[in-house]
Amino acid sequence: MNVLIVYAHPNPNSFNHAILDSVVTGLKQAGHTAKIKDLYTLSLKIILDAEDFEQIANGKTPDDILKEQQDILWAEGLIFIYPIWWYDRPAILKGWIDRVFLQGFAFDTDADGIKGLLMHKKAIIFQTTGGTEAMFTHIGTDKDVFRHTMMEGTLQFCGIQNIIYKPFYGVPHISQADREQMLSETYELAKNF
Repeated sequence: MNVLIVYAHPNPNSFNHAILDSVVTGLKQAGHTAKIKDLYTLSLKIILDAEDFEQIANGKTPDDILKEQQDILWAEGLIFIYPIWWYDRPAILKGWIDRVFLQGFAFDTDADGIKGLLMHKKAIIFQTTGGTEAMFTHIGTDKDVFRHTMMEGTLQFCGIQNIIYKPFYGVPHISQADREQMLSETYELAKNF
């Protein structure tokens, strides 16, 4: 299977990068072809702006957006790896989605409502948090809040139904053994993609 990995963390020494390495190893072990889209190393405009809207309204999708859309269409499966910052995705990932998951490409609307256009076989979301599960529970946060925006509000909205959601809580506060267990889980999920 062709798998596009969308990775959004600026630190190459982060646990998110260790997840990326583990995922790539698992995919390759299973014979999948992986393409990595490291958003922090792309020279891509991330803000959907008036110039984009004008071109799109005139029937022309900007070339840099078309390139990103081609990579998405190349893939049969998608994997997203990113931290939760301020209860959401990093701005670079949100901006990439804003520009790339356009109406007519990722979804469309008609008199019957919204129709998702992305027909990928599978997606996995790997999220990390600085806070522990207990911390979020203590302050009254429903842990599902981290899942909703990306899983339901983006991927399912755009037509992808087979989604695995895997959060890793309290990454800065866990033991090396716990980190290794988490990386083992990411490897197995990727290997069984």
